[in-house]
This record gives sequence, C-alpha cells and structure tokens, in this order.
Amino acid sequence: MLAMLAQPAQAQSILRDAETEELLRDMSRDLIIAAGLRPGNVNVVVINDPSINAFVAGTQDVYIHSGLIRAADTANEVQGVIAHELGHIALGHSITRSEAGSKAGNISILSLILGAAAIAAGAGEAGMGIMGLGQQAAMSQFLSHTRAEEASADVVGAKYLSQAGMTGRGSINFFKKLQNLEFRLAIPQNNSFGRSHPLSGERITTLQSIYEKDPAWNKPLDQNIEQRFKRVKAKLEGFILEPRVTFRDYPEYDESIPARYARAYAWHKSAYPDKAMAEAEALLAEEPENPYFLELHGQILLESGKPDEALESLRKATYLTNSHSLIAGLFGHALIATEDDANMEEAEKVLKAAVARDARNPFAWYQLGVVYGHKGDEPRASLASAERYVIQGNAPLAMRHAGIAMAGLPEYSPDWIRAQDIAILARDYLERQGNRR
Repeated sequence: MLAMLAQPAQAQSILRDAETEELLRDMSRDLIIAAGLRPGNVNVVVINDPSINAFVAGTQDVYIHSGLIRAADTANEVQGVIAHELGHIALGHSITRSEAGSKAGNISILSLILGAAAIAAGAGEAGMGIMGLGQQAAMSQFLSHTRAEEASADVVGAKYLSQAGMTGRGSINFFKKLQNLEFRLAIPQNNSFGRSHPLSGERITTLQSIYEKDPAWNKPLDQNIEQRFKRVKAKLEGFILEPRVTFRDYPEYDESIPARYARAYAWHKSAYPDKAMAEAEALLAEEPENPYFLELHGQILLESGKPDEALESLRKATYLTNSHSLIAGLFGHALIATEDDANMEEAEKVLKAAVARDARNPFAWYQLGVVYGHKGDEPRASLASAERYVIQGNAPLAMRHAGIAMAGLPEYSPDWIRAQDIAILARDYLERQGNRR
C-alpha cells in the first residue's frame, strides 16, 4: 500500500510502502555496515518530490526524493547516492552544520550542487527555482556544505561501495545524469573554485579513477535487486504520475510485471476498479504467493467498497510479511470496514502487532483508535490518537489527547506513562516554538 504521510514542518510528504521499504533496506544494508553504522538505526526514506535529490538532516536517516528514483535506471545508481549520503552521516557533516542549516535539512546530492552552481554563474532565478524543487531552503542556508565535505563524502561513499562488494558504475552513471542537467542549465564548466560544491564533471574524474581500480568495478549487478527495483519504480510511477503519463510509459501491449504493476495503480487511481483488478489478477497468476501482489489485490477490493472480499488476500499478505506494519494496518482497516463485530477482536490483535513492529504508522494508530472506540475504551482510543498526532507533528492535539488518556487510565500503568511522555514531549515542543517567536 503506497501511502503519503504529511510532514507539515517540512511542507513535504513521506511516501511509505512495504515493498519499497523492504527493497531499500536490502539495497542499503551492506553499505550501512561498511559505514560503521547499525542497519536498524538507519532508515532510507522516500520523499514525494519530483526533483532529483537526496539529503540527510541531522539524524542517521537518508532521504531520497521520488524524482531521483524515477531518474535512476538501476538500483546500483541509487546505491551510489545512498553511499554518498551515508558518508555525510559517518563523517559528522550533519552534526557540525549551523542550527539554521540543520533546520533546513538540506544536505543534498543535486539541489545544492546545481543551485549553488547556477547562482554562482549568475543565473539567480534559475538557481532559486532549483532550490524550490528541493527543500525550499533560504539561499543563505543552501551553501551549508563545503567543497571539502562533498569531496570527502564522495571518497568515503566509494569506500563503502567497495567494502560492500558493489560496483561504482552506477555512481558514475548517476553523476553523468547530473552533468547532463548542468549542460541543459548552461552552467559553466570551468572556474568552479568559488562554489561550495564541485561540478559533476570534476566528481566523475575523481571517482572514476577510484572505482576503476576497485575489484568490484567489473562485478555484475545483483539481478534480484535490479528486478525488484524495476517493480518498485513502476509501482511508484503508477501511484504518483498522472494516469495518462503512466499509460504512455507502460502501454497495454506491455505485459511485463512492472508494466502491469504501474497500470494497476493508474487504473485504480482513475476509478476503473475492473481494469485495476484485471492487472492485479494477472500479477497473481504469475506469482500467487507474492505478498505485495496480494496486498494490491486486497487494496483494490477494499477501496472499491468490498472489504469482505478483501480479507482473504490481505490476511495472507499480512501472514507472508510477518505482520508488516503497513500491510497489517490495511488488513486491520478492512476488518473494521466489514462492520462485523466478530472481526473486531482480530482487528485489535492485528493492529497492535502493527504498531508494535513500527510505531511510526499513523494510519495503524488511527484504526486501532477506532477499535478502542468501538469497545468503549475511550482512554486508549485517546492514547492512540495522541500517538497518531505525534507522528504527524500536531503537538496541540497530541497534548490534548494525551491528557484525556491520562485522566482515564490507571495512574502509573504503562499506558498512563506513555500518555504522560507524549504530553511532556508535546508541551516542551510548544514552549520551544513559543520562545522562538
């Protein structure tokens, strides 16, 4: 289930999807280990933004724009970007920046590179346009990285790829894409010493000399990862693009799995459930045990007003993914949508497992609150609402619902303590915001 999670503070949205997150974990795991970080502590997060960009923002998370995934031809190209961003994290660049730069969260692979270069070349309007596609940072903030930091992140990123046994060809190919954009923007390719970011041509020259000496340079790409990447990319495009664009890029005579995947989402988004279902059933005919095809099949039925018919596919998908939070949340929603009291107990069990596995899922918290409300357990319904509002960055409502929960829960019980923690967190945030005005 592709879903968007709004992030008001950044005016951006996070795209969440079980299959995509699983792929990104598998793509980045060895790179994270090579960087000396723990895979469980690093998330690769997809931002719904059409620009070709990636950044880190003061945590151990790597943010990749949907536009970058669409621009990449291979998973290996994306791995090169991830390796570079992990370099910024491991080298502490996100920690040493100024507070203003940290708030902007704008260590980026492209927006800063091209934005800085364009403005330095005199194309101020074009430069600010590029910045607008990225994190919409102020001009004084986007020059936060020094050339030395960029160069060192490139070098350690190459080291991580080598240690992970991954070729650097994708990294070179991606920088060539950036170089082509620089040419299209008529950015001068000489005298870049006054800019904060080296131009892509310089980076290609430096990195190619490193990568070509590496034993992994001629290593074949991981075909399992690459095939999964094609599916995820098609699925993403079906979800975020205008349907007419999807149907142009993935015409009906193309019966490949990625094409069917893209069209299924485009038909579903266009309110043609029969056509969407035909594509989903064709996918399941190819791979009956694929949990993500089952998830899609169930989602189409559920959102077409047929929750009872969706249960079998979603129950199986939940089982096959070991109660992945996003899929389990969708299954819990389907159980509730049947409006059958007999399904409420299973819904509660499924949704509790979902938030236990991933507490960052506001949709699952919302559905769990519905279950508690149905049972008449208003304090825990309010606690679920408080959890949801914390994730969504709504401190006033988080504090309000945490207070309601505390008033009805046994004092010092685990749920009461959690509600208290949320209330304190929300209050501290609001006080800090008030002091800044």
